[in-house]
Amino acid sequence: MDNGLAIETVNLRKRYKGKSEFTLDGLSLKIPYGALYGLLAPNGAGKTTAINIICGLRRFDEGEVYVAGHSVKTDMKHVKPHIGLVPQDLALFPSLTARENLKIFGGLYGLNGSILSKRVDELLELFDLTSSGKTIVNHFSGGMKRRVNLIIGMLHSPEILILDEPTVGVDAQSRKLILDKLVEINRSGTTILFISHYLEEAEDICSEVALMDNGKIICEGNPEDLYSVYECEHNLEKLYLLITGKKMRDYHE
Repeated sequence: MDNGLAIETVNLRKRYKGKSEFTLDGLSLKIPYGALYGLLAPNGAGKTTAINIICGLRRFDEGEVYVAGHSVKTDMKHVKPHIGLVPQDLALFPSLTARENLKIFGGLYGLNGSILSKRVDELLELFDLTSSGKTIVNHFSGGMKRRVNLIIGMLHSPEILILDEPTVGVDAQSRKLILDKLVEINRSGTTILFISHYLEEAEDICSEVALMDNGKIICEGNPEDLYSVYECEHNLEKLYLLITGKKMRDYHE
């Protein structure tokens, strides 16, 4: 029972041992199939905790999580084939070439032979890395490493792609290429959950956004609709400050 939702969290709560406050305090998300959905908040506000829970990598205290209609709590084996996770930390073997990295990770997804080779070729071309496929990753720029990292999460053609800060530490050209390709991938039918603290990026590419504060969603919807509702200038950063105030928040996950 996915109700047309690729991802749904219901009153999700998580408190880390030794902490007095909940990192996630009643987080409820409804992400429809086909969305390019931005989950936005400052660093340390619980975004990474949320996606780790959605991907079955971290336990939660209360609530429910469904991915493609399957419960993360009780049916994780049926969740995994639907999702591709691109973590914030680079998951690469630096002494191997880009192509060798992709072949190894493709094998972990159960891909092999000509099927894997064709998929690697397609994605290297998509992200403008065909000529660099035989180059050792340690020689890549930060932006090139980010692109390879992103490709790894896409090798098995997941219907739901989850990206944690996919443009951190990259140059302007690589950032534009990554964002443009995400829009293209989304238009081809892939649901994307885009986690970032760069609100201007989400403003450019996301069809829906959710702004987080203190482990909760404080507003959610199409950016244009939100500007109208809150009578705010067309700028997500200004909208966030309008709702939360300008007081500094020191988050600890």
